[in-house]
Amino acid sequence: MPLHHHPREDALVHSLYDSKTGSFQYVIADPASRRAAIIDPVLDFDEKAGHVATTQADALLAHVEREGLEVVWILDTHPHADHLSAAAYLKQRLDAPMAIGERVTSVQALWKDLYGLDDLATDGRQWDRLFADGDTFDIGALQARVLLSPGHTTASISYVIGSNAFVHDTLMMPDSGTSRADFPGGDARQLYATLQRILALPDDTALFVGHDYGKDGRDPACMSTVAEQRARNIHLAGNVDEASFVRTRQARDATLPLPTLMLHALQVNIRGGRLPEPEANGRRYLRIPLGQFTPPAG
Repeated sequence: MPLHHHPREDALVHSLYDSKTGSFQYVIADPASRRAAIIDPVLDFDEKAGHVATTQADALLAHVEREGLEVVWILDTHPHADHLSAAAYLKQRLDAPMAIGERVTSVQALWKDLYGLDDLATDGRQWDRLFADGDTFDIGALQARVLLSPGHTTASISYVIGSNAFVHDTLMMPDSGTSRADFPGGDARQLYATLQRILALPDDTALFVGHDYGKDGRDPACMSTVAEQRARNIHLAGNVDEASFVRTRQARDATLPLPTLMLHALQVNIRGGRLPEPEANGRRYLRIPLGQFTPPAG
């Protein structure tokens, strides 16, 4: 499970692919100071056995140690529906602050009700910092800027760090189009507006996506440029207008099953990646709300 290097002039960028969920995780570092951020780390979960492991996160930690990096941020782009976040585990190991977009509070409130989590605080206190659109922060000499990116979820943000942007569930690789917008709080029109903001970044900006599934048998890939996305993205090329995009996106979403781990993952991720507290018998339990979602037709 090696980390792959993506050569960039202003930053050290490495990715780690989780084949189970099709997720990419990232480490970006300032070459001079060796300060780094970890973005969208995965906590391994076997839903059949109810087993949690830290294999992915430990690979990230090994890379950090091997490269002599100082992690100064642990960042999530949104509360993930397809994997559990390893942010809390990494914070425990690295003592670095955790952050996410400030709209996570609305996602917490929605899913608190669906899960019946009466004791869940919905003010975002589970993170050290909640980012608003336009907020900036530093990773050594690298300046990072937060770009509000709703559509996939209401709370989604992108991180623009130097000449790189980590856009997670907005764009896919150009041959795969864009990300779904049918989860609670998702909206295809908002996603279209988000995509226009991302594609307004400089042409040579490297866009790092959150997922890839190796379309038509190619190897999974995670990086393209703004120019490549504008020219070749199958949902956006040719200056597609909002109405056409929304029709395409909604038709596609209607055929998609829910992510395998969605109901397992969100109750952990709205806690910042923390597992439920043990009950009186010492065991931890996940909740599955019944009858809240309908499988796609056919």
